[in-house]
Amino acid sequence: MADDKQVVELHRKLKGKIAISGKAPIKNAEDLSTLYTPGVAAPCLEIQKNKALAYDLTMKGNTVAIVTDGTRVLGLGDIGPEAALPVMEGKALIMQQFAGIDAFPICLNQKDADKIVEIVKAIAPVFGAINLEDIETPKVFEIEKRLTEELDIPIFHDDQHGTAIVVLAGLYNALKVAGKDKSIKIALVGAGSAGYGIARLLHAAGFGNIIVFDSRGAIHKGRQGLLGQKKSLSEFTNPEGYSGTLAELQGADVIISAASPGSLPLETVKAMNKPSIVFALANPISEISLEQSKELSIDVFGTGRSDYPNQINNSLCFPGFLRALLDFKVRKITDEMKIAAAKGIADSVPESGLRADRIVPDTFDKQVSENIRKNIKAVI
Repeated sequence: MADDKQVVELHRKLKGKIAISGKAPIKNAEDLSTLYTPGVAAPCLEIQKNKALAYDLTMKGNTVAIVTDGTRVLGLGDIGPEAALPVMEGKALIMQQFAGIDAFPICLNQKDADKIVEIVKAIAPVFGAINLEDIETPKVFEIEKRLTEELDIPIFHDDQHGTAIVVLAGLYNALKVAGKDKSIKIALVGAGSAGYGIARLLHAAGFGNIIVFDSRGAIHKGRQGLLGQKKSLSEFTNPEGYSGTLAELQGADVIISAASPGSLPLETVKAMNKPSIVFALANPISEISLEQSKELSIDVFGTGRSDYPNQINNSLCFPGFLRALLDFKVRKITDEMKIAAAKGIADSVPESGLRADRIVPDTFDKQVSENIRKNIKAVI
């Protein structure tokens, strides 16, 4: 990868990674009158009679809004909407090049949840889907819930939905490599957007023994002071009521960490059942390095890093998932769709090619988006 100075200079040269381009040339007066006034009145009146025609007669059917307030950008924290723009542009570029989607960054100078909901609802007529991105928790849960209830287009929260889908895909194949099944004990480190989304989807997919840990230890029904998503987690995870710390945990088959560097005690890894599966997802510095994973004899190891094997990265999911949402005019995202997408990603690695260092497909594998799309079509 280029160093920081080279990256900045490239961005300075490009002056933005995306641009708007027209689909039809205006070469003469007839073109102008057809594509603009007076001819444009005809599709306007058709849409007035039937709003659903906006999907067929305008950009709406292929357009996604990437909405952020800049409060939780990558591992950088609250850096503001302007500083978040390069990330949102990059995401839009991936959608365009990997799935032919026209996505546009909406970086809001607004942190109030009520006002963000109001703004997104107001701009929704232009878009076929909304992608919430890099908004702090727990606020983002409220925003996602309300927009899902109040709008008739899908609300995709990549930190929650996308991460969970790719983790489930990786887990499906990791279990095949390790020769294990859904009866495994899973330790999930982190109860933010990613951790909550992962726990919910794994539970929906039939994994029953999940223990979620935050900085205070295991989340369980008897723990005092649980609120919001942590209280929700206590209702369907940790069936045996484990109340100890992560460092004290014995006999996990799988550890999935969506936390921060250094948050995964090495003694917990050493006390795992073999073969062991560890996904260390913190980015850009993972909880455990590739070198440490070898020293700890972890059998299947995945991270969010592009320079390590088994990149458990949202870019495997969101282009194809949003492509399917747009193509099939989905109104609400369901767990069945997310599980179908995970299976589509997992199945993109042929059985003959599965091994400990290849449990997910390459980000540039064009078949991934098509497999996601095909699987989602089968469940809607």
